[in-house]
Amino acid sequence: MLASKVGPRMAKFMAQNDMSIDTLAERTGLSVTLLTSIRDDEVYPSLGPLVKIARALGVRLGTFLDDQGGVDPLIVRRTERRSALSTLRAKDRPVKTKFYALGRDKTDRHMEPFYVELLPESAQETELSSHEGEEFIVVLEGRVKVVYGKETHRLEPGDSIYYNSIVPHHVGTLDDATAAIYAVLYIPE
Repeated sequence: MLASKVGPRMAKFMAQNDMSIDTLAERTGLSVTLLTSIRDDEVYPSLGPLVKIARALGVRLGTFLDDQGGVDPLIVRRTERRSALSTLRAKDRPVKTKFYALGRDKTDRHMEPFYVELLPESAQETELSSHEGEEFIVVLEGRVKVVYGKETHRLEPGDSIYYNSIVPHHVGTLDDATAAIYAVLYIPE
């Protein structure tokens, strides 16, 4: 599971860059408390903060997801999908979203494709995130709420949305039922 990879990989790249936790906080705009929890306590963030950490450390987001192989073309069968990360703010808070990386093992990728399960707990989320790049989402099942800046969009199965992810945003289920989406993130290097 990714939780055991993010902290050690973050520490490794901090050491390689001779970067303190305070410097990383300054470069990412994230709190020292959150960064310390990620590094030391196996608490891992949603994609927005993870993108900021990767960028500040000079690595691709995929470095935290699994850049060990070099497969081309990469085929991920539904039965072989593994959860790569879940949004957890702290150890004692519930998982709200499960991300299944679909680009794992393709080291030359320029996009991060995911199958995402939006759990009912995601409907209550109010924190918006932002990062450089773009996102494209297609709703597979359930109803999805996308908060984009000051606007709220409601999406049904088959609907899609494409947006600049620098604008603060949040994607969650619209009601107390699990929803599923495909999401593709493009993060410029």
